[in-house]
Amino acid sequence: MNIVQFTEKFGGIYEHSPWVAKRSWAAGVSEKHDEIEELARLMAGVVAAASEEEKRSLIEAHPDLAGKAAVQGELTAASTFEQAGAGLDNCTAEEFGAFQNYNAAYKEKIGFPFIMAVKNSNRHEILAGFEARLQNSLEEEFATALKEIDKIARFRLAEL
Repeated sequence: MNIVQFTEKFGGIYEHSPWVAKRSWAAGVSEKHDEIEELARLMAGVVAAASEEEKRSLIEAHPDLAGKAAVQGELTAASTFEQAGAGLDNCTAEEFGAFQNYNAAYKEKIGFPFIMAVKNSNRHEILAGFEARLQNSLEEEFATALKEIDKIARFRLAEL
């Protein structure tokens, strides 16, 4: 693969952030990166080495869970699949309202979307995650969001 092909294939692994794939290529993709864990490690390292501003933009590129973009059909295919897999497309009106309230409270306190790798989770676990993580500081949530984004990327690589 050349950089264009690599970016086309892996540019969506990190939500709306093809720069991660481009920098991963520039860092030296080799045959060892044919293994998912190796490629995931390389891409996570690119994110870890990014500026604080770039990391924040990466976090902010993620949609709210069961949010307006989901309702309006504006999620990426990967996000739609992930949220549906966690049952977020089957929320009761009460659960949907809880998601809206938690999304708003989290953004009010933390300043960016709540990020959670929802694969293998369900809406009840996600709502509990909101409640628990709303107790954290901005610094804790910034670090947690990046860890969760790396988990999402790993899951997306496994789906390719």
